[in-house]
Amino acid sequence: MIEYYSMDKQEIIELTNKIYQITLLFPKKEPLRYKMREVADEVLAGAEIQQFEVLDSYFEVAKWQNWVSYFDILELQEKYAKIKDAFRQEGGEIVEEKSLKIEFPAKIPLGPVSTEKLDERKEKILDILREMGRVQVYQVKEILPQVSKRTLRRDFDKLLRQGLVERIGQRNETFYQLKGQTRV
Repeated sequence: MIEYYSMDKQEIIELTNKIYQITLLFPKKEPLRYKMREVADEVLAGAEIQQFEVLDSYFEVAKWQNWVSYFDILELQEKYAKIKDAFRQEGGEIVEEKSLKIEFPAKIPLGPVSTEKLDERKEKILDILREMGRVQVYQVKEILPQVSKRTLRRDFDKLLRQGLVERIGQRNETFYQLKGQTRV
């Protein structure tokens, strides 16, 4: 007998999107960046239990690489574990693990992207983005000369993880803009 687990489609899309956001911070040519996205896409499309096991292993590797916060990876890992456990158990019994069909719309609360209050400097960065549209780190450094480029990059990384901004381009052509804003 195959049991089906139901959850809200938008929530699983948001969870998949969070994997995409976090893996943006992985090195560009790092295979794990693309493997995690691929498995998350498969889970979104309807997955087998083995895909959850693979994704869990990828999370374990990623937690120790210092590309992103250990705790951000752990949070994603725990949310996927809840999804896996929810359809593996029905009345205390493990159901057949041959396939998973994600139906909609029962909900598992995944929570907002971030509930942290932003400090004054990050609020100032968001104000600059609202005014200028998109910026590079050196432009913000000119406006906030007392803050190092390294600190500004960390601030942008945190804003990225919180889902407030997005990064466009790479290396010397990296720009930041407010999430969902059309490109300038």
